[in-house]
Amino acid sequence: MASYNLSNHHTGPFTLLGIPGLEEYHVWISIPFCFIYSVAIVGNSILLYLIAMERSLHAPMFFFLSMLALTDLVLSTTCVPKTLSIFWFGPQKISFPGCLTQLFFLHYSFVLDSAILLAMAFDRYVAICSPLRYTTILTPKAIVKIAVGISFRSFCVFVPCVFLVNRLPFCRTHVIAHTYCEHIGVARLACADISINIWYGFCVPIMTVIIDVMLIAVSYTLILHAVFRLPSRDARQKALGTCGSHVCVILMFYIPAFFSILAHRFGRNVPLTFHIMFANLYVIIPPALNPIVYGVKTKQIRDKVIRLLLPKGSQ
Repeated sequence: MASYNLSNHHTGPFTLLGIPGLEEYHVWISIPFCFIYSVAIVGNSILLYLIAMERSLHAPMFFFLSMLALTDLVLSTTCVPKTLSIFWFGPQKISFPGCLTQLFFLHYSFVLDSAILLAMAFDRYVAICSPLRYTTILTPKAIVKIAVGISFRSFCVFVPCVFLVNRLPFCRTHVIAHTYCEHIGVARLACADISINIWYGFCVPIMTVIIDVMLIAVSYTLILHAVFRLPSRDARQKALGTCGSHVCVILMFYIPAFFSILAHRFGRNVPLTFHIMFANLYVIIPPALNPIVYGVKTKQIRDKVIRLLLPKGSQ
């Protein structure tokens, strides 16, 4: 039986390789990555600034939108700067505590994003199906409770994975064929049984997100039922317009994320290069597109952005 020092089994740093097979194209791949990341930082920062400074945007929907923007900033910033350093300077080392920190914030942000989308769906449901009770249901106190509740739930869902990885002995390779640390990818480097990592890391977060998706689907089924019963065509178009941006964001978030997760768990025939590229896209594309979608689809935000970028004196 192989022996190893339990007190010193994961003290060495890991090495992140980037995208295996595309090393010679790393510099070129970095160009769109850097541009998209810049769009994510600027777009979400503008969104947060507008929601904080404009009193007309101090409403429940925009509070949840600010939570989404902040979480998107955490999600992309957790991974993309390290990814860009790999593309520009070659394989990069990351300490074991740094790797644990990165994988925690990556997965925590993902689960929290899902919970925020559910909260936004509930907000739209109340606004459209019970407009007269909107201010009595979504009071400031209720909104704070929802925000704290979904943040704490996301923390509780994923923090056990950090301890599951921390207990593992890494007595073989410390080389990660990826651009960032993620739970199962790191666990597979261990020289110990990782069955509990695989099943907890896959089943619990995925079931949590699936429940969110089902509740979002129920919310929008009820919303559509209520919308098509409205007597006025203009009222129907306005109600659908307020939900359109949210539906776009939901699709952009869940489709690539589920594909990446399922490919990692079951896609043995999926090329590693394709899998890693897709895994990178789902941490960079939604954070960049979300503020653009809301800026274009939501009139209140669109008007404020135009006023911010094009002051009256320059128009």
